[in-house]
Amino acid sequence: MPASLMVLPADVCGIDEAGRGPLAGPVVAAAVILDPDDPIAGLDDSKKLTEKRRHLLAEAIRARALAWCVAEASPAEIDRLNILQATFLAMQRAVAGLSLRPARAVVDGNRCPRLEIPVEAVVRGDGRVAAVAAASILAKTVRDARMQELHRQYPQYGFDRHMGYPTPAHLAALQAHGPCPVHRRSFAPVAQLNLL
Repeated sequence: MPASLMVLPADVCGIDEAGRGPLAGPVVAAAVILDPDDPIAGLDDSKKLTEKRRHLLAEAIRARALAWCVAEASPAEIDRLNILQATFLAMQRAVAGLSLRPARAVVDGNRCPRLEIPVEAVVRGDGRVAAVAAASILAKTVRDARMQELHRQYPQYGFDRHMGYPTPAHLAALQAHGPCPVHRRSFAPVAQLNLL
């Protein structure tokens, strides 16, 4: 673990999400309470880790964290609420699903979901706070696995390669095939196709 990563007390959870920017699939959030007496080496912002390293760390987090939960908000909820509120909903679900009730929470970013406990936002928290880094790893690995599942359902979009992000290949597939049920119809590139 980088020396700069802050270790939270055993009654504080870290929260992060994956999948705010894609045009398809759910937004996924994770909440993690780490054991300060059993630090997990190598935790970092999930985007800075290789896929293999993320999977190894995700296994360690599941095995050694005091509590963890991953939850999501669906494309339909994203369209109904907007992406920020749907992200907060996924975060609320993740915290509510923890097997231990935390006294407070630390969330990556500059905005906080409404929780029944005090919550603090930390910009770039996934690279600064161990429990937030752990949450970012769980959220990313679960969302990537979910997009692999969706690729098997809708192979024409290439979700296994771009994970739903608006790459040129994804935009070309959208143009050729139109949106599928897991596309976020409120996002501009998808909404514009619906108007054609």
